[in-house]
Amino acid sequence: MEEADAVNQRRMENWNLYYELLQDLKEAGTVELPVVPEGCVHNGHMFYIKARDLKERTALLKHLKEKGISAVFHYVPLHSSEAGQKYGRFHGQDKHTTKESDRLLRLPMYDGLKEEQIRYVVSEIKNFYR
Repeated sequence: MEEADAVNQRRMENWNLYYELLQDLKEAGTVELPVVPEGCVHNGHMFYIKARDLKERTALLKHLKEKGISAVFHYVPLHSSEAGQKYGRFHGQDKHTTKESDRLLRLPMYDGLKEEQIRYVVSEIKNFYR
């Protein structure tokens, strides 16, 4: 249990470092950062940013990959997934789900991730937007 607490603490420290280092891009309206509602607690198991659109996210993903950074996206709206199309029913209009899914990019977050690696990831994100 002590090891789990230590892992969780390191993960939260890394999450907070990403959040702090990306504030200037958020304030400039370049990217969106995670929102933790007031009164809620999270465990920092992942960190994501939102690009403006799919085209920008795709270009940023390519840039990061070229720099040796493994950023990923994996949220496929249920109605767009293979199982969702086969078994599900979609009602109404898709006003937000696909658009938001297309913008989402997960940054590296794992036990053993070092501060200098996070700083490198953030510096390459900032280089992309220069």
